[in-house]
Amino acid sequence: MAASAVACGAVVFGQAAQMWGQGATKLNAVESAIARSVDEQDAGAIALIERLVDINSGTMNPAGVVAVKDVIVPQLETLGFKVTWVPMDAIGRAGDLVAVHECPVGTGKCGKRLLLIGHMDTVFEPTSAFQKYSVVAGTNGNTVTGPGVNDMKGGLVVMLTALKAMQVAGALDKAEIRVVLSGDEERHGDPVSVSRRDMIEAAKQSDVALEFEPGVRVKGADMASISRRSSTSWRIDATGKSGHSSQIFSEKMGAGAIYELVRIIDEFRTELPEPGLTFNVGLVLGGATATLDAGKLGGTAAGKANVVAPAALALGDLRTLDNAQTERVEAKMQAIVAKHLPQTGATISFDESYPAMPVTEGGHALVRELNGVNAALGYPAMEELDPMLRGAGDIAFVAPYVSGLVGVGVMGEGAHAEGEIAFLDSVPMQAKRDALLMYRLSLEKK
Repeated sequence: MAASAVACGAVVFGQAAQMWGQGATKLNAVESAIARSVDEQDAGAIALIERLVDINSGTMNPAGVVAVKDVIVPQLETLGFKVTWVPMDAIGRAGDLVAVHECPVGTGKCGKRLLLIGHMDTVFEPTSAFQKYSVVAGTNGNTVTGPGVNDMKGGLVVMLTALKAMQVAGALDKAEIRVVLSGDEERHGDPVSVSRRDMIEAAKQSDVALEFEPGVRVKGADMASISRRSSTSWRIDATGKSGHSSQIFSEKMGAGAIYELVRIIDEFRTELPEPGLTFNVGLVLGGATATLDAGKLGGTAAGKANVVAPAALALGDLRTLDNAQTERVEAKMQAIVAKHLPQTGATISFDESYPAMPVTEGGHALVRELNGVNAALGYPAMEELDPMLRGAGDIAFVAPYVSGLVGVGVMGEGAHAEGEIAFLDSVPMQAKRDALLMYRLSLEKK
C-alpha cells in the first residue's frame, strides 16, 4: 500500500509543480488575501500561544490535555469543522480531537484531501518546575519560552492561523480537511491500534499529511523535512550463577550476569554501527537483585563487592531511517544476545514506540511544491533536512497511506528540555507557507 500511495502521489505532485511553477513570483488575489489575513492575526496568535502554554498538559495529566482541547474546539467549530472528542480513558490517556471540514456535497470541486496532524500534550508534567510562558530577555520580544511553546503549542497556533486566513480569503470553502490532534504523542498509549486508530483512519481518507510539530532552522535557514526516524525501546535481562567472588570465571561459576550484560552492550557498540542508525543505553541495573520500577524510569539494585551478580538488566532505544533497517538491526541484536558467556543467559525484548517515516519521491515532490509557495512569498527556497536531525513522531503512523511534510509548525529549539524556545517571527511565515500550500493542494485533482 505504501508503494502505490507514494507512486500515485509523485505523479500528482509533479503535475502540481507544473501547475504552479517553482519559480512563480506573484501571489494571486486569493493568496494575497491569505497573506494579509495572517499578518492581521499576529497579535492574537501570540496571545493564543501564551494561553495554551500556561495550561499544563503533560501527557499523564489528562485534565490538562482536555483543557487545551476545550480552547481549540470552538476555534475549529467557528471555521466550519465538525469536531469530535474521542476519550481514551481505557488506555490511560486523555483522547483524540478529530475535526472534519467536508467538501461541499455535489460540488465536485474539491481537490486533494488534507490531513493535519498535531498533539496537545507536552513532556512537562505538573511536577515540573517549568510551567509558564515568558519572553526571553535580550531578544527584542522575538524569542519566547515555556512548556510546549515549541513542541508543539506554537504549532497548534500556526495551524489555526493558517486555517483562519484561508477562511477569510474564501479558500477554505472548497477544501476537504481532516484534523487529528492526539493527547499522548509524547508517550503514546498502548495498544497503538487504539491510540493511533483515529489518525490512521483519517489518513486512509486523505491524500496529503501536514504535521504541525516544530520546524527546524539550521544556521538561520528554515528547513523542509519529509522523514522521521523510528523509535524502538529495548530491554535486556541477563542472568548468571551467584556465589563467592573468588570463584568468578571458574567452570562452575561462570562470568555472572553483569559481565554478560557488559559483553552484549560492548558488542552492540562495535558490531551494530551503520549509516542512519543510533542506539543508546539509558539505564543499567545489576547485582544480587535488579528490579525496574513501574514507570521504567529507574529501579533498585543490591549486591556486595565479593558476590557474583546473578541479575542484570539494561534499557535503551534504537532509531532507524526505515522499517527494513529496524528489522535488520533487531535481528543482529538478537544474535549478539544469544551468544552467552559461560554459565549465563540473556534475553532481549523490543517495544516499538514509533515506526520510521522514510524518504520518498512523494515527499520530495511536496518540498518542490512548498518551494513554489516560498518563491511566490519572496522567501528563500528550503533545503531538505537530514533525517538524522529529527526524532520520531506521529506522522510515521500515516506514512504508509499518504505523503507528507514533517514539522510545519513554529520554528524553535530545545524541545523536551526546560527552557525550550520558539521564534515568534516564524509564526506568520509558517502560517503563510502552510495556508498557501493547503490552498494550492485543495485545487489539485486527487
